[in-house]
Amino acid sequence: MIEFYTAPTSNGQRVAIMLEECAVPYRVHALDLFKGEQNDPEFRRVNPAGQIPAIVDPEGPGGQPLVLAQSAAILLYLAEKTGRFLPIDARRRAVAYQWLMHSLADVACASGNIFLLSRIAPDKSPANVSFFEERTLRFMRFADAQLAARDTLADELSIADFALYPICVVRRALIDGAGDLRNLARWMETLGARPAVTRAMQGG
Repeated sequence: MIEFYTAPTSNGQRVAIMLEECAVPYRVHALDLFKGEQNDPEFRRVNPAGQIPAIVDPEGPGGQPLVLAQSAAILLYLAEKTGRFLPIDARRRAVAYQWLMHSLADVACASGNIFLLSRIAPDKSPANVSFFEERTLRFMRFADAQLAARDTLADELSIADFALYPICVVRRALIDGAGDLRNLARWMETLGARPAVTRAMQGG
């Protein structure tokens, strides 16, 4: 059974989605980030960086335990471990990688700055928050265009979809307010109706 250290953030939720979709047995260790539980010595032994998500797989490669952090790394690891949600064909797999990186390097980064600048940064600046809201929407519009004639970001349901979905959920008001992201909204409704995704979002 995989030990899953998480919190109700997009980073944790995308791993929860993958665990549920792959039907991998796991045990949740929920951390309260606002109470600083990510700094507890017990968790620091799992991830010295003090960041979620992190997993401990007692049956890692070669049957040896594996400790792994970073949501993208965990998604890729679980995809390879289970043989699911990562295309076998090299060309299709490369497209899935592209949208995985778009979700995490572009959309997630811009969205994360909205949170940091509005909630955490010592000097609050509405202008800076607005800048990153527009930046987030700009990146989401690339995904919206990709979804114009398809149901998934890549050629099949993949870790790219699971990576982007939790960010869109937390930014739903921004998406709805934009008024021009209908393909993305449709994709969200379809993905959100999957039982495994529902369970992950409720428990993650």
